[in-house]
Amino acid sequence: MATKRDYYEILGVKKGASEAEIKSAYRQLARKHHPDIDKSAGADARFKEIGEAYQVLSDPQKKGAYDQFGHAAFDRGGAGAGGPFGGANPFGGGGGWQQYSWSSSGGNPNVQFDFGGFEDPFELFEQIFGGAGFGQAFRRRPTYQLNLTFNEAIHGTTKDVEVESRNAQGSLIRKRMRIKVPAGVDNGTKIRFGELDIVFNVQRNPQFLREGADIFSEITISIPQLVLGDTFEVETVHGKVKVRVPPGTQPGSLVRLKGKGAPRLGSSGHGDHYVRVNLKVPQNPSKEEKKLYEQLYNLGSKKKGWF
Repeated sequence: MATKRDYYEILGVKKGASEAEIKSAYRQLARKHHPDIDKSAGADARFKEIGEAYQVLSDPQKKGAYDQFGHAAFDRGGAGAGGPFGGANPFGGGGGWQQYSWSSSGGNPNVQFDFGGFEDPFELFEQIFGGAGFGQAFRRRPTYQLNLTFNEAIHGTTKDVEVESRNAQGSLIRKRMRIKVPAGVDNGTKIRFGELDIVFNVQRNPQFLREGADIFSEITISIPQLVLGDTFEVETVHGKVKVRVPPGTQPGSLVRLKGKGAPRLGSSGHGDHYVRVNLKVPQNPSKEEKKLYEQLYNLGSKKKGWF
């Protein structure tokens, strides 16, 4: 089994880094290595590694446990024979997200989906070592995961789910619940619905990159359009919007569309939409185009560059 990298090393911060420093490092790395932007080999794995590191280090309780136990705090088998989970596997079997099962009898929860080895082990750790004590460990609310599309998370939706649990007599009970998902939930958002907690798993959108309430997309334009400026129609989560790229815009610049991002969960208003401007370089220019570029090159060399 490959040795997992240190979470601080992954984010490029020191062990004593502040919450703001950790968040800033994560935002930069997540934007750089998002699979929709970083096309190099292994980008998907790097992005997942960065997200896993941030989910731990951004949470004070999880960070404290990691500082004390390292990766052993999250291993399904614990650290050796007597790790934080006593060598027990806190997971049940696999399956789909539409149907769940949870046992309150004090044994391992038989949950019919996989948290990816991340969410549930920490909650179990908090049960064992948290201030509430052992007596409340088996009276906590069950936590389930619900898949959403990108648009469902942005605009809100209603989902019908079926939950299976056992009562005090050990009998299996099935209950259908209607979950009203508020607009603006994000991947990993946890919300309480009555007697249970729902953790949302949001699908990526190939057109947009989301960071909190802010949305990022890209356009690719030509050299003349960069130099002279132009107006473009771009897609946002609120529909198509015209954006003006000012003359002299540098490649890689971000154009801000205020208030065109995702809803801010739990508060009014929306985030912003940022359009990254990329440069399209002609691959096979015609003879006439080459001649014009040569003229520009000669003119630009006298002015020490075009831009």
